[in-house]
Amino acid sequence: MLFDLPHWPGDFRQRADRLESLLAATGAPNLVLIEQRSGLSQPAIQQLLNQVVSQGGEGLMLHRASALYQFSRSPDLLKLKPHQDGEAVVIAHLPGKGKFSGMLGALLVELEDGRRFRIGTGFSDSERASPPPIGAKVSFRHNGLTTHGLPRFARFMRIRLPE
Repeated sequence: MLFDLPHWPGDFRQRADRLESLLAATGAPNLVLIEQRSGLSQPAIQQLLNQVVSQGGEGLMLHRASALYQFSRSPDLLKLKPHQDGEAVVIAHLPGKGKFSGMLGALLVELEDGRRFRIGTGFSDSERASPPPIGAKVSFRHNGLTTHGLPRFARFMRIRLPE
């Protein structure tokens, strides 16, 4: 699956065009060019995102057509992925390592149905120093479910206040 030509000079559109011509010249049936689309409206992008996710994809990559290739994060290349929210009860505080030594590393949480998993990202340093108490209900964001049915890439949002 081919989607970019990092060492080719030019902007993203020029690299995509060059990649397409190189692929056509190879005639290699095992190489597939990822389709590039431009000029889509926001509703069309959302529809495409829903289609990709329903077929098992994680999301879309949105490129700025005029961008030169960068070997680092850039506002010229954005990931667009859906997320879901959930709630769980804090069961335990797991210790941090490295720069988080002496602070919270992750929360062990339990869903309403009894399944347990860890939330290790999304915390500020002050939240790591003073984590949500055992028994607190927390809100988290995640990107779908793992093959074991647990939230994928769960990250802490906030302590859920009682209603």
